[in-house]
Amino acid sequence: MSATADPHRPAGPEPRAWTTRARERWLRTLPPEKLLPDGQPSYVSSWIYVLGVLSLSSLVVIIATGTILALKGPSWWHDSGVGHFFNSMHLWAVELFFFFMVVHLWGSFWTAAWRGGRRRVWMTGAVTFLVAIPCALTGYVSQQNFDSEWIATQAKDAMNATGIGAFFNLMNFGQMYSYHVFLLPLAVVAIVGAHLLLVRRHGVVPPFERDLLAAVAAEAGTQNTVTPPVLGDEHGGPGA
Repeated sequence: MSATADPHRPAGPEPRAWTTRARERWLRTLPPEKLLPDGQPSYVSSWIYVLGVLSLSSLVVIIATGTILALKGPSWWHDSGVGHFFNSMHLWAVELFFFFMVVHLWGSFWTAAWRGGRRRVWMTGAVTFLVAIPCALTGYVSQQNFDSEWIATQAKDAMNATGIGAFFNLMNFGQMYSYHVFLLPLAVVAIVGAHLLLVRRHGVVPPFERDLLAAVAAEAGTQNTVTPPVLGDEHGGPGA
């Protein structure tokens, strides 16, 4: 027995630390070659797949401009020319975010993006849209102008009719502001992050034609499935 060995520890292999188990599980679930792949299938260059990137880009602009607006306060975005500029950027980024996201969801629906075990990819994308709606609503009622007052007074009846008016008071600026700048944005970013990780893990859903060719090849009992070339590889490599 070694001089440094613990006499009270039973004989056997050393137990692994929880950090080791967490690292091994992470590498099994999302290996580096999937998290940061060297190439993508050629069909990813289609515009239907670019809409997700455009939605993500709009979200980055929303977070950047919203952080500046939250730090400066209502008097700045109402009375300052620079404040008006950032307020307009924030508003139009939100408009583009919803436009790109809706078109992305419809494109994913018509291409059956949940194929191949990608149900959670589709579900996280749809939930992101649902969570973004109250996030946008709380932003509208936090403007501190006539428009926000009108929206709040008209929408409070709907909240009261659903029975949540006591918990979600649109006339309470402090509550709406905290929801808009803290709670709901964190939820959106968390779900979007999970969505991106799931896309990396399962890969981008292939077109129907590729799945059909793979099914025909499998039925024929051959291993010569057709794989699309990889972007940036002029000779055509295996799909991601």
